Amino acid sequence: MSTAELKLKLFREIDNLEKTKLEEVYGLLLNFINSEKNSNEWDTMPKAQQQGLLDAIEELNSNDGLAHQSVLDKYKTRYV
Repeated sequence: MSTAELKLKLFREIDNLEKTKLEEVYGLLLNFINSEKNSNEWDTMPKAQQQGLLDAIEELNSNDGLAHQSVLDKYKTRYV
């Protein structure tokens, strides 16, 4: 399949998607395109910052994190 045929096939598939699926595909495509940038960004990030992110991910995976809504509620009452 040539590049032009592949692009046309992708266009047709995307053109037939419902709005929610289209938004999902858009996000996936952007993540894929930017994945190389992100890996380069990770490599240039200071080790302390990398470790902080890894610690945060581990904390969330062990259910020690805070729910987004509870944080929003806390600060809405404080600053409103």
